[in-house]
Amino acid sequence: MSNVQLIIEERAADIGNFMVGRLLPFRQKRMVGPFIFIDHMGPAYLKDYQNLDVPPHPHIGLSTLTYLFEGAIMHRDSLGSEMEIQPGAVNWMTAGSGVVHSERTPAYLRTTDKILHGLQIWVALPKELENTTPSFSHIEATELPNWLINTTAVKLIAGQAFGKQSPVPVHSKLYFIELKSTHRQKIEIGKDLYGESALYILEGQVTIEGTTFDAKQILVAKQATLCAFEIHENTTIYIFGGEPFPEERFIFWNFVSSSKETLEEAKHKWEAQEFPKIPGETEYVPLPKPKL
Repeated sequence: MSNVQLIIEERAADIGNFMVGRLLPFRQKRMVGPFIFIDHMGPAYLKDYQNLDVPPHPHIGLSTLTYLFEGAIMHRDSLGSEMEIQPGAVNWMTAGSGVVHSERTPAYLRTTDKILHGLQIWVALPKELENTTPSFSHIEATELPNWLINTTAVKLIAGQAFGKQSPVPVHSKLYFIELKSTHRQKIEIGKDLYGESALYILEGQVTIEGTTFDAKQILVAKQATLCAFEIHENTTIYIFGGEPFPEERFIFWNFVSSSKETLEEAKHKWEAQEFPKIPGETEYVPLPKPKL
């Protein structure tokens, strides 16, 4: 019997002036461990007059993890952080009680042809930390643990697994792992995983107990400790998950909380423009209207 409990196909979603592939949340699986939201950005081939421009918008109750494969994004936030995200590095912003940030094409790329490709991930915070003080961390690609399983390159982007720990300052027990293969081989890593687990195929294929799965799919495991598969040549996958929270999480727009009342408070606060401001930026994304 296969260890695959659920297959989630990538679905198109519009985030303003940019189309993405939405992976989580999914109606049959709202979260995997503490992971509550995953967008696959691109690959988008932008002309010299096309740029990513996501104006200031708020978050509460979560941490954002931005991880690029190609291109660059300029991150600015209400803490005063200003950081260009490059491929392989990790931007980790903990919203907690409330933070505002913008994401744009850097100035030096705005008049040239460019590519943007990566993942935008939200990780829910434990209930006792949902109202924590906001913070921002940037971890360079060279700081992330990496090693080989036979000929497959493994990188621990966030969390802890395989007896290793990423320097990304996460707030609960989780893992986000990259595997890149050049040759087809069997991978058995169940003993190194815990909690809930899922596998996202970015490119290439994996085979599990005779069934082959293609790119742009998330395979949710029935049991993390049984995680075993055959990774095909020239394949890149991401394995993520961790310990789930005992309480349900609710989402409205960019807000995550275990309390619906907290979400309502955040809505009113943003409409009244009472969130902190990003130095030097005056634009903002209006609160979306409820769907009829």
